[in-house]
Amino acid sequence: MTQEELLLESRRDDYGQLRVTEAAGYRFLYFGEQTEQSCSFIADPAWLEYDYTRAMLLGLYWQQRPSRVLVLGLGGGSLTNCLLGHFSPEHVTAIELRPAVIELASRWMGLATDDRLQIAPGCAQAYLHASPASCDLLFTDLYMEGGISRLQLQREFFRSCHAALRPGGLMVINQWQMGESGQPYAASLLEDMFGQDYLQVVVEEGNILLFIPAGGRLPLERENMLAWADALESRLGYTLRPYVQLLRHADQAPPLL
Repeated sequence: MTQEELLLESRRDDYGQLRVTEAAGYRFLYFGEQTEQSCSFIADPAWLEYDYTRAMLLGLYWQQRPSRVLVLGLGGGSLTNCLLGHFSPEHVTAIELRPAVIELASRWMGLATDDRLQIAPGCAQAYLHASPASCDLLFTDLYMEGGISRLQLQREFFRSCHAALRPGGLMVINQWQMGESGQPYAASLLEDMFGQDYLQVVVEEGNILLFIPAGGRLPLERENMLAWADALESRLGYTLRPYVQLLRHADQAPPLL
């Protein structure tokens, strides 16, 4: 927290400290002392400030009117707000391990109140086991104070995510990049499970977003995607063009050494 940030609330749960601060028209949710987990623009809680969350929206190109969306890791709720505010999901379920995070998102971060939104506290893995073939679009963004959740490095978790997709569905995974390799932490595991028929994009923050279909090779239709991004720009207030331009199939990434 900088000197300019105003502390709004601090509390501790079973997983550590949580803090909400405010500065320059934004509110920030911190895990621990230094990990800025979420950012909410007070004037428009559906606004996405981080590059990685904007890049995750590329999944909506292949699922432009998803019936059921599953979000693993609510955080401050900006991604969920954006989906509800700018797209047309029939139903969104958000799973969050920490009930205190849900409370802070509702109290301070502008989490939407919407009949289409269901928020369930609990373990993402347990929810997936109980919900096969339950969604058209799945976003997984599981992080703790120390970094990426161990679940997002495990075969069984990815298997459960894939099993939760309906035919034609898509999962979007927020991973960390290994240094400047252009590869996610779980690259070898993902290649073993899904081949290289998925798409990925690296953003400046160091995250790498993966787009993995329920089956087959995900088409990279760049010109059509750019037109789709242009049509969204006036609604979102920012462009998705840079992420479309950087999108590539996994087999086009630098090889692991």
